[in-house]
Amino acid sequence: MITRRTIVLTFATSTLLAGTSVLPAWAAARHSNPIQMFDTDNDDTLDLAETKKAASALFDKLESDHDGTLDKRELARRLSAKELAAADPDHDGTLTKDEYLALVGQRFGAADTDHDGTLDVKELNSKAGRALLRLLK
Repeated sequence: MITRRTIVLTFATSTLLAGTSVLPAWAAARHSNPIQMFDTDNDDTLDLAETKKAASALFDKLESDHDGTLDKRELARRLSAKELAAADPDHDGTLTKDEYLALVGQRFGAADTDHDGTLDVKELNSKAGRALLRLLK
């Protein structure tokens, strides 16, 4: 026979289990949204300053050998060899922080299709927007 206690315990257990499975999914969704990750002024868009701030932080994180540059190994899966060569004005095979941020600026401009100085979700989901995001996260 099912008692009131069994029903309450079953309900509480199922609610608890459902809550633990939803919570990590919600947290992952928040971190997967690039606007929420990098939008410091909470206007639901990214401007050039916000993207350069994120790129600068990533540069510092990736720059593991502390020589002030990122090489092909440190840029793995972010830039192809062809993209690295195109972004490397002094042709030394590395990018300084200024060169990296200049590339971020170029990619920001390419993604900003409406030329309003900000990127929305639609622009970030474009091919140019995804190329920019590879330099931010």
